[in-house]
Amino acid sequence: MSKIAIIGGGNLGSAIAEGLLSSGFTTPDNLYVTRRNTSLLEGLKAKGVHVLSDNQKASASADYIILAIKPFQVSEIIHEISPVLDGNRHTLISVVTGVWIQDLVELTAGKLPIVRAMPNTAIAIQESMTCTCMHKVSETQQKFVTDLFNQLGKTVEIDEKLMDAATVLGACGTAFAMRYIRANIQGGVEIGFNAKVAAVIAAQTVKGAADLLLQHHTHPEQEIDKVTTPKGCTIAGLNEMEHRGLSSSIIRGITTSYRKIVEKM
Repeated sequence: MSKIAIIGGGNLGSAIAEGLLSSGFTTPDNLYVTRRNTSLLEGLKAKGVHVLSDNQKASASADYIILAIKPFQVSEIIHEISPVLDGNRHTLISVVTGVWIQDLVELTAGKLPIVRAMPNTAIAIQESMTCTCMHKVSETQQKFVTDLFNQLGKTVEIDEKLMDAATVLGACGTAFAMRYIRANIQGGVEIGFNAKVAAVIAAQTVKGAADLLLQHHTHPEQEIDKVTTPKGCTIAGLNEMEHRGLSSSIIRGITTSYRKIVEKM
């Protein structure tokens, strides 16, 4: 079984570790997680994970190295582990926001296969949408990385030029979906439910709707047609939402977020 080192046992790194363990993708003895303050990783240590503060030692022990650190730490950490990096053994996986593959190629002198991955916060419950792009990876390495992130949700490989767009759709999209659910809850309260019950109904309904698309591979309009009857309450509500600009507002929100990212480049 391949060994995995997670450099940076913060919220994201720990969530990845917990997900890989609970899914059975790896075993504790094949997993290394680093953090300066190792006392914050006692839960993982108790499960048998190798918890340490030495990034170089963890990297030397692993086949796949996941960078789960802050962007400003990338150069320093790669310089630290560089002496033990082996292009014939190691694959570098970065989940660091805003750090491009070319940046990592330059920092590693081009000697490593590199994967850039963009998960979202649902990775904490193994329901992330993770977008990946890869550089000089073998078929075996590509399969391993895809299988790894599939333990934490769903994975799609994209061109790196679309990574900013993926950030908006897959990461900012979580907040957009939450705002829709919040509005559903508020509407539910207005028509008679208490907030707690409305929250359960709204969240489960959205989850079920998403699962219908993912499992049936259908278009949203096909599923909409199944619940809209002539002169019914569903089509009346949908039409009122559209009159108020629902779809156009969502599209404008997505494109505005994308422009904000691009302007920072």
